[in-house]
This record gives sequence, structure tokens and C-alpha cells, in this order.
Amino acid sequence: MSDEFVHGIMSPYELPSDEEQNLRPKRLSEFIGQELVKENLAIFIQAAREREEPLDHVFLIGPPGLGKTTLAGIISREMGTELKVTSAPALEKQKDLAGIITTLTPGSVFFIDEIHRLKPAIEEMLYMAMEDRELDFVIGQGPSARTIRIPLPPFTLIGATTKAGMVGSPLVSRFGITLRLGFYDTSAILTILKRSAAILGIGLDTDGAELLAQSCRGTPRVANRLLRRLRDFAQVQGKQTLDRASVKFGLERLQVDEAGLEEHDRFLLKTIIEKYNGGPVGLETLAAATGESTETIEDFVEPYLVQAGFIERTPRGRIVTAYAYKHLNLPNRMHDGTQRLQF
Repeated sequence: MSDEFVHGIMSPYELPSDEEQNLRPKRLSEFIGQELVKENLAIFIQAAREREEPLDHVFLIGPPGLGKTTLAGIISREMGTELKVTSAPALEKQKDLAGIITTLTPGSVFFIDEIHRLKPAIEEMLYMAMEDRELDFVIGQGPSARTIRIPLPPFTLIGATTKAGMVGSPLVSRFGITLRLGFYDTSAILTILKRSAAILGIGLDTDGAELLAQSCRGTPRVANRLLRRLRDFAQVQGKQTLDRASVKFGLERLQVDEAGLEEHDRFLLKTIIEKYNGGPVGLETLAAATGESTETIEDFVEPYLVQAGFIERTPRGRIVTAYAYKHLNLPNRMHDGTQRLQF
């Protein structure tokens, strides 16, 4: 992924700062939004605690920034156990996984982010660890190599992914609980902003909160990051409260519009419109035209643009919608009688 996309103000990928960590809810009762996920998880946790058993393995699916890592921490606290965190790219060799998993204590929560990026050999090690609570580990090489079997304490594996389709079915089948997180609605984002503003010690009036909530891409991590940056503008201006004018000024400085689009989002939409007559255009062609990788567009840019109704993904490629033309204040040639040429 390019630095421009990954490190933009609206990026849900950027590693959270200490201040952003402080804004994360610590208990399930503090977690805002995702009501069905939260209600079901509360039942599963209560049942596991009453049986004095570890929670079943949990598979978390959803776009970045929606609370998967936060939920892993909450599960650990609610179960009263330790949490160990890693990401799939950090597990390069089998001994990396063995080094972590053999130090787990009974009931531990082991969180693997980006689990779709696990190497096959490491994924296979997890099968037995999850199902039989044992770990097969090969020592040595060649004729002298031998396999040792290490017993493991009962534990809960939490795997998080933005690409559920890339996780092998043998691994998916070993998760007893699957939870899907979706983008948050405006009311949930409003509640998150008010809670975060109180923690940060900045006032946020109703009009300012509503404008800001519309610009957060339905993503709590983005909402908190925008709020912290707008607080900076307000502080330098000597303001104690973010009103609508303050929010509007800050968003303009950050080049974020009222729909949460940044300059590179608008550039991608305009590229489809101006170079490809609104589409359809294939992903690889679009990546070449914008100078971005296909993974960056597909994983980061597209999910929100599709969810917000700016583009459609079709078998023939990406198509810009009438709503995008209206938002960008561009004439929609697809709806003025002009027909696309078919080849």
C-alpha cells in the first residue's frame, strides 16, 4: 500500500497512538454500535464463564478500524485472562508461533490480526493447537529431524481479517464463533464522538458533532483521529468547543468533505469518470491509471465508496454511480441521453 493511502487522516490502517488507545472502550458495556455482535458476544462470554471454560475460538470479520482489536481486548478483560497479540506477517517461521503459543496460560486469549496472511505451514500448526490443544513441532533437519508434541493449556484464539475469503476453510471451520462487523451508522458515530470528546476534554456541540459524524466514513478509528486533529485546530484558535464552523474549517484544512472523502478518493472517482466515461473499468486498469496498487484500492478505498454508494462493482468492472456525479458536482453523461459504447 502506498504511504498516501495508508497514512492519510482518514486511514483506518494506521497504528493507534497512546491517546487513541485511551479512547478505546475497555468493557463490552462501553462498546458502542454493532448491537447484534455485542449482544451475542455477551451471551457467549457469560455462558463460558458460568461453565468455567475458555471462550470458544472467535473469528472476527470486517473492514479495518471497526473495533476488531478492541473486541479482542474486551474479551480478555471480560473473561479475566491475559491477552497476547500478534499479526500474521510477524509469524514468519513455525518457531515464531511456537514461541508465543507455548507460553499461554490457562484461559489465555491469543489474538492474531490479518490472519488471512498466515503462511500455510503456520496455519497447519494452528489446526492441532485449536482442536486438540497440542502443538507438533519439528526439531532438526534431514534424517535427524524429529517431531515433538507439546501439550497446550485451554485457550481462546481470536483471528481477525478484512479478507475472510482468503482464509482457508480448514482454519475457518475450527472457529466456533464468527462475528461480522459492518460500518457504523451516523447515530453510533455521534455517540462515539461525544464519548471521545469528553475523554479528550474538548466541547462538541450538536451541530458540530452532526457535521463531523457525516465525515467519518462510518469508522470509529477515523472518527477519533479526526476529532483529535480538529481539537488541535480549536486549541490553536483558542476555542474550547467544536461548533459547526470549527468543524467545517478543520475538515476543509484536512481536505475532507462532508461525505468523508479525501482528495485521493475524489481523484479515483474522477479518473473513472474522465478517463473511462464513468466505467466499467477493471481493477488493474484503474490501479495503473491512478498509480496505486490493486490491493490498496480493493482493501482500503473501495469498501467505503461501495458502501456509501459512490461506485458499484460489477463483473465487467467498477462503475461510478449517479450519486458520485452529484456529489462531485459533475455532469452525468450517462443520464443525459448519451449511451455507452458496447464492444
